[in-house]
Amino acid sequence: MIVWLNGTSGVGKTSTARALCELLPGSTLFDPELIGKGLRMMLPRQRLAEVTDYQELPTWRRLVVDTVVALYAELGGVLVVPMTLLQQDHRDEIFGGFAAYRIPVRHLLLHAEETILRERVESRTALAGTLGEAASLRTLPPDHMTPYQAALPWLRADAHLVRTDGLTPGEAAARVAEALREGAGTCTLVQTLKPTAETVAAGVLLFDDEDRVLLVDPTYKSGWEFPGGVVEPGEAPARAGVREVAEELGLDLPDPLRLLVLDWQPSQPPQYGGLRLLFDGGRLTEHQIGKLLLPADELRGWRFVTEAEATSLLSPDRMRRLTWALRARERNHPLNLEAGQPVALDPTSP
Repeated sequence: MIVWLNGTSGVGKTSTARALCELLPGSTLFDPELIGKGLRMMLPRQRLAEVTDYQELPTWRRLVVDTVVALYAELGGVLVVPMTLLQQDHRDEIFGGFAAYRIPVRHLLLHAEETILRERVESRTALAGTLGEAASLRTLPPDHMTPYQAALPWLRADAHLVRTDGLTPGEAAARVAEALREGAGTCTLVQTLKPTAETVAAGVLLFDDEDRVLLVDPTYKSGWEFPGGVVEPGEAPARAGVREVAEELGLDLPDPLRLLVLDWQPSQPPQYGGLRLLFDGGRLTEHQIGKLLLPADELRGWRFVTEAEATSLLSPDRMRRLTWALRARERNHPLNLEAGQPVALDPTSP
C-alpha cells in the first residue's frame, strides 16, 4: 500500500517518513520532490516561468503516479510518500491514478499549531542559509500558511489527522504506525482501470427548471463531469447512460434516452480516445433533485450550472461537447462531432 503523509511545510513529513520506514518492515521512502527537482533541470525556462509551483505541472503529477506504480511493482510492500498536497483536484488526479492500478492508499495529515509550524520553517530556512543551501526544492512564499489553512476543511474530511505538536519524528511515526494498524486514513476510491484501447462512453445531461445542466464532481480525478461512464461490452450506449445515472445519483430515467451528440475523440498519446455520446436525460423535478444520492467513494458533489458557469468547471473538450449538445437540444436534432466540432459546419452555428 501507499502511505501518503500530507501536511504543510515544517510539520515534519520527511523526518517522520524516515522514522516510519524503520517501524514498517519492507517499507520504502519515496520523495516526490525529486521529480520536481528533475523537471526543473529538464523543462525549458519559459515553461517553468508559467507556474509558481511544480505541482501545477501535469507532467509532475503524471510522473508521480507512474513512478510510484513502477516502484510498487518492483518492490511491493509499503511506499511511504511525504508530500504536501493542498489542491483537491491534484489529490484526485494522483490518488485516482493509484486506484486505477488497484494500489490501496492511506492518507494521513500531519498537523501542528501555526506558531510551531512557522518557527520550524524559519529555523530550517536560517540553517539552510548558513549552509548555503536551499531550504526546500519548492519556494515557500511568506504567506505559505494561508493555502494550508484554506485547504484544511477538505483535508480533515479526506485524511486521518495526526498531531505532531511537541513530538519528535520517532514519536510522530509511532502515532502514524498505530493509526495504520487501526485502519485509519483508508481511501475508498472507485477503481477506474486505465484504458488500453479506444473506449465508448455515455454521458447524460440532466436539467433543472431553469435549464441549467447538472455536473458532478468525481473523487477519483480532477475536474467536473457529466453523469455517465464507460459503456460495458455488449451494452447499448443509451442504456449505459441510464445505468450510470441510477448508480451515481439514484435516479431512474426513462429508456431509451434521446441522443444529442456523438463525438469521436482521436487518441492523443499517452491518452486513448474513442466515442463519446451525450444524451438528453430531461428536466428533473424538485422532488427528484431532493432525492439525489452521492456514492461517497465516487462523487463528492453535484451542482446545476449555466453554460457560462460550466466553462470554468469542465475541461476544454467536455466544454465543446456540452456547447454543441445544448445547440442540438435547442434544434431537436443530434449532431455528429469529431474532436468536439461538427463534421459539417452549419453557417448559422455559433
